[in-house]
Amino acid sequence: MTAAHDTETRAYAFLLIPGFSTLGFSCALDCLSLANHHPSGRKFYAWRLISEDGAPVSAYNGVRIAVDSALTELDRDETLVVCAGERAGEGSTKAVLSWLRRQTRKGMDFGALSSGTYTLALAGLIGGKRVTTHWEYKTALAEMLPDVIMEDTLYTVDGRIFTTAGGAASMDMMLSRVHNDYGPELAAWVADQMVYTVPRAHSQGQRMSLQSRPEVRNPKLLLALQIMENNLEDPLRPEEISNVVGLSTRQLERLFAKYLKTSPKRHYLHLRLEKARNLLRQTDLSVTDVCVACGFQSLSHFSKSYRAAFGNPPGMEASDGKVLWTDRGKR
Repeated sequence: MTAAHDTETRAYAFLLIPGFSTLGFSCALDCLSLANHHPSGRKFYAWRLISEDGAPVSAYNGVRIAVDSALTELDRDETLVVCAGERAGEGSTKAVLSWLRRQTRKGMDFGALSSGTYTLALAGLIGGKRVTTHWEYKTALAEMLPDVIMEDTLYTVDGRIFTTAGGAASMDMMLSRVHNDYGPELAAWVADQMVYTVPRAHSQGQRMSLQSRPEVRNPKLLLALQIMENNLEDPLRPEEISNVVGLSTRQLERLFAKYLKTSPKRHYLHLRLEKARNLLRQTDLSVTDVCVACGFQSLSHFSKSYRAAFGNPPGMEASDGKVLWTDRGKR
């Protein structure tokens, strides 16, 4: 730690939304906790845990975490972190959203882990800002909140607002904050304590790149896969993809059969259906809207393909209680 860094204890407040990710929360909190075990003996960080009503909060995996208080007034110098996961919409009640707006007006740093980004969006706090969230929720958030600038990164910082994909990315983000607060020595010491030898940059992608996957080594195949992923709403014909890649349709089929054990048509359909399932589970979009958003020309074809892939019709998926973003702002 250098003299350029202040010596005050920095305070955090973690708001736990029911269904939050224990991995993301623990990775963030342990960075602060371990910093306080530094041989210098200093207390670098303090924190408190908050829930809407002061009762313990259940994470997505059923683990219940006790908190220090219900919604309460925060100090301007505290950093507020919204921790969420599955069913973030249900926990984003009117009381929670009003409290978030009131606290953040004080000028504090604030941010979110995983789908806590959605809660911040409902509170009207991140319009026009660069943000990120867990890749599984990104499509739904982008569909519902077009004014938010979504980035496929581990974490983002836009002014006093920070967001992260959650999971292990919470550790990367918090180590960066430790570095900014107290310098590289403390951040490196904490990383060593976590046996995390190479913290990742904020700009790194959330998922293993296509180039890194052992089954995708052929550059022609890689290009075809990228074209498919970039054109889910308005899918291209097989011959159009083949022409861009510089192969015949038969040659492209052989590449898919050799490396992916499937055909281009089947793989493309799988990508579109996966997108459809995410939208049905995580948004309140109608089945018809999802059908269009995923490039299907007819509702009957979409329903038949969806049932064949997942065993249930899309209408049942949308109403089975798994929708992440519904019931927002209740109570």
